[in-house]
Amino acid sequence: MYDAMLAETITIRGDGGDEVEAYLARPMSQGPYGGVVVIHHMPGYDAPTKEIARTFAVHGYNAIMPNLYHRDAPGASPDDAAAAARAQGGVPDHRLIGDVAAASAYLHGMTSANGKVGVIGYCSGGRQSVLAAVSLPLDAAVDCYGAFVVGSPPEGMPLKVGPIKHLIKDLSCPLLGLFGADDQYPSPEQVDELEQELKAQGKTYEFHSYEGAGHAFFSVNRPAYRPEAAMDGWQRIFTWFSRYLS
Repeated sequence: MYDAMLAETITIRGDGGDEVEAYLARPMSQGPYGGVVVIHHMPGYDAPTKEIARTFAVHGYNAIMPNLYHRDAPGASPDDAAAAARAQGGVPDHRLIGDVAAASAYLHGMTSANGKVGVIGYCSGGRQSVLAAVSLPLDAAVDCYGAFVVGSPPEGMPLKVGPIKHLIKDLSCPLLGLFGADDQYPSPEQVDELEQELKAQGKTYEFHSYEGAGHAFFSVNRPAYRPEAAMDGWQRIFTWFSRYLS
């Protein structure tokens, strides 16, 4: 097998036909490969999340990560773009759905595609991964510690988002959830509430919570990083996507 990959910045037509920057990473052999839409965390379209996209390419997936903050601060650094997006209350739900739909369509249109596309998100992107999965036809979804799928942001937090538990009835694909037992948003109680709704709606899901881990335990460049939880989580992600996207 030809062991090489290509990673590059491209442009896709996002929500409303807007031109949106995106990061594409793909194996350079013929495939066919499943596709993964990577939804970045609240700190933005940064180097660590680009590395996540490349990791999926190394493991045999076409991966694309749209820059959800491209409209808010085009050309800005990830920190400045994230600050601009936070000041506006975060990414509007309708815009997120449109951008993920465009990224999914791009993956479906690749010559090496196998016709299956999943989505994964971290932090705010975890909620957005669930939002995409209840709004679009997808084959698999992963929620990594997504806050406010259940519950609303506390007073003083700039995010202008609401809970989406009531949309779980529309979930289009199996959902894997990875959470920290020491997290506040989502708290273990909120994770339990989401799990009960998934059960009530008869959805296919699998949840794992890690003791000693809080929010952002996948983030290798932050103090919150928990190697054991992250490594186990990665293996569960690859198993999940192998089951539903291969």
